Amino acid sequence: MIVISKDKSKLDSNLIHSFITNSYWGRGRTIEEVEKTIENCLCFGVYKNENQIGFARVATDYVVFAYIMDVFILPEYRGKGYSKKLME
Repeated sequence: MIVISKDKSKLDSNLIHSFITNSYWGRGRTIEEVEKTIENCLCFGVYKNENQIGFARVATDYVVFAYIMDVFILPEYRGKGYSKKLME
């Protein structure tokens, strides 16, 4: 079972930074930039046994516009439907 939370205090910014900077879309981002994006967006952490295994963030005006970014599930947890749950 997984837990999906919007509680930013639970997010592991080091894990998020590590994953994103190793992706083709996030190379070169600093930890400070990642933390600023978290601060300014609606964020979702995915947790299994209280360990973060995934992430997504949404830039939104909370009325009309929402842009989903930086979505990931750690490789060892893929293929189990967790990303589908996150996107729900």
